[in-house]
Amino acid sequence: MEKEVHEQYEYARRRLRQKKILYFHFVLFLLGSLFLFIANRFFGFGDTTDQNWCIWGITIWFFIFILHFIKVYITDRFMNKKWEREQIDRLVGLQQKRITQLESRINEDTENKI
Repeated sequence: MEKEVHEQYEYARRRLRQKKILYFHFVLFLLGSLFLFIANRFFGFGDTTDQNWCIWGITIWFFIFILHFIKVYITDRFMNKKWEREQIDRLVGLQQKRITQLESRINEDTENKI
């Protein structure tokens, strides 16, 4: 029972750390986007090339943030240790079933030859 409680604690600690990093990424995204916008609009960076270069940078950064959000709140939510154990148990069960089938086929073949 103690091992199970420890695993639950570790899972909760890991999830909390993931969410904390995601929130930090969001705040960094907001501040960075504001900085890019101000640098483009008021300080004139990039006037010679594309007038809206900051929009491209913000859009790419937003896409990366969305991928990070999906990883934390969707992918890691159901693909945790429990899911890994279930998949391993299922695959081991399939392998054992296949081994049993092969052994029975070998036994049948040796009995037929005798």
